[in-house]
Amino acid sequence: MAYLPRLKEKYKKEVVPSLMEQFQYKTVMQVPKIKKVCLNQGIGDSIVDKKLLESAVEEMATIAGQKAVLAKSKKDVSNFKLRKGMPVGVRVTLRGERMYEFLDRLISASLPRVRDFKGISDKGFDGRGNYSFGVTEQIIFPEINIDKVHKITGMDVTIVTSARSDKEAMALLKEFGFPFKK
Repeated sequence: MAYLPRLKEKYKKEVVPSLMEQFQYKTVMQVPKIKKVCLNQGIGDSIVDKKLLESAVEEMATIAGQKAVLAKSKKDVSNFKLRKGMPVGVRVTLRGERMYEFLDRLISASLPRVRDFKGISDKGFDGRGNYSFGVTEQIIFPEINIDKVHKITGMDVTIVTSARSDKEAMALLKEFGFPFKK
């Protein structure tokens, strides 16, 4: 039998029936699902130190489980000594099995490791059912070896759903077990 991520199985067996009852959907196809997860890490000091960029790519690949891509600047900014096309960050887009695996690790292992964690904010919805939040330190992920970290940087996590409203997306993420503030 093929391997099925724990959250994908949970989606099919628990989340879909719960949301169908909650929102009175007529078919299973109307139930919102998570399409992709985008991870983004900006490295502002990469202009001065190129090793920061290399280590950021390596760390992001370790966290996500797939190769990270350099994000390049789109225009010149003279105040930051930045030229168009210079690398300024790292990004990864996760879909399918890797997405569910990452979300499982994020919910169960990484978020509880945040100092003074009281839950993630419910204000990160964009009005179209997508949710974004920031992580202040990349060392909350158990895959990262703290001794090899050059600089502690944060990252943005964006969860793109097929939900039509923020209310539906909030219900979807709560069913998956996201720890929102009370």
